[in-house]
Amino acid sequence: MIYNIRGKLTCIDPQFVVVECSGVGFKCFTSLNTAGSVGKVGNEVNLFTYLSVREDAMDLYGFSTQTELDYFKLLITVSGVGPKAAIAVLSELSPDRLAVAIAAGDSKAITRANGVGKKTAERIVLELKDKMVNASTGEISAAAASAVSAGETSASAEAVEALVALGYSQSDAAVVVGQMDKSLTVDEMIRLGLKQLSRNL
Repeated sequence: MIYNIRGKLTCIDPQFVVVECSGVGFKCFTSLNTAGSVGKVGNEVNLFTYLSVREDAMDLYGFSTQTELDYFKLLITVSGVGPKAAIAVLSELSPDRLAVAIAAGDSKAITRANGVGKKTAERIVLELKDKMVNASTGEISAAAASAVSAGETSASAEAVEALVALGYSQSDAAVVVGQMDKSLTVDEMIRLGLKQLSRNL
């Protein structure tokens, strides 16, 4: 298994980048998030990698952060989700936003990924709820998993995302919002969340 590749960036494409190491160019399929973060051709880059081996091909996937690679590997454990679908999801949602969507049960956000339908998005939420990874620590987050079990709505997902943007951890925000009445508006959830989270500091 190739753990990472460090070298000169020689090509950037919406679907892949090429990193030259010791005269050999490695084609790495990657997300739009990574493609947009590696900078310009000629830069030295370091990509964390995953080698997909099939009967007819060996494809290398590269990511600018270990966290994005971890989420990629989580996604491909879902039945019916291959590397290309996982890349599509990570091109639409950053790891943090994907974590929020899964914690909040917001499969609709995942369907915005190219080629990912409603049933596939629902499977992602269902199968990953017990494997929820805290994006900030890389560890299994029991708090995030319990938030998924609470069955949060899209309004809840927006509230969680807003609290994360205000500096609170995804796990803490998801748990607090998960305990709220789902009939509340997003603004009401945010206000109550801020009140509760400030008490926990």
